[in-house]
Amino acid sequence: MKDLIVFSVGGNKYAMNIENVQRIIQVETLTSIPNANKYIDGMMSYEDKVIKVLSFRKLIGMKTYAFELGEHFRTLKKIHEEWVETLRISIETGSEFTKTFDPHACDLGKWIDSFTAYDDNVVSVLKELVEHHKRLHVLGGEAYSIRLLDKQKALSMLNTELESIYKHTMGAFKLFMKELDSVADSLQKLLIYDNKGSLFAIKVDIIDDIAHVEDSEFISSNNEHELNNYLELEGVLDLDGSLINVIKKISLPN
Repeated sequence: MKDLIVFSVGGNKYAMNIENVQRIIQVETLTSIPNANKYIDGMMSYEDKVIKVLSFRKLIGMKTYAFELGEHFRTLKKIHEEWVETLRISIETGSEFTKTFDPHACDLGKWIDSFTAYDDNVVSVLKELVEHHKRLHVLGGEAYSIRLLDKQKALSMLNTELESIYKHTMGAFKLFMKELDSVADSLQKLLIYDNKGSLFAIKVDIIDDIAHVEDSEFISSNNEHELNNYLELEGVLDLDGSLINVIKKISLPN
């Protein structure tokens, strides 16, 4: 029987022996290391030691979490540009507006509601984005609700108040995207990993579960191989229909 910590990175699932993990903590502010290995994000204080932080994403050749967040937020920004334009067409033509006026029901609202920030700058910028985003949806709903009774007033609201709050919302988007590194750190976790006395942290996206498995449950437990010089896989595990790469060992680059 093995106890494994299951975690996700970029939608892929991995697991490692819980015996090698001392703690799971929130990502902290890291100190950069000049001329560090490309897989190292920096160093941090842990108890009475200074330890290096290894990016699992970089280790497996993925884009950083901040890069993916940037792509996601550019898409959300585009969606809100289309939201305003669709509302304008609906008011001008009298056609039905099928998008949501609930700021919690759109993709951005859902993301905001699921996000917890630990950085003061992120909290401040996020607060501004939340306020403008909410006001944008509320004003849009008000303009839409009076379009049939007073089209000119609805268009006036659209071209003045709504246009102003839309510009403020886009500005808050821009400020928030400047903090994406801190936002990514707020979302990711650190596994404090012990490889035969070599202690370091591994940055991952999501901690999923702790699995209790038998060796016989490994699909390819005899197919050990190195993914690169620092990551050795032990096999693949089918856990509730999800294929999980089981890690035998992670080594710290020099």
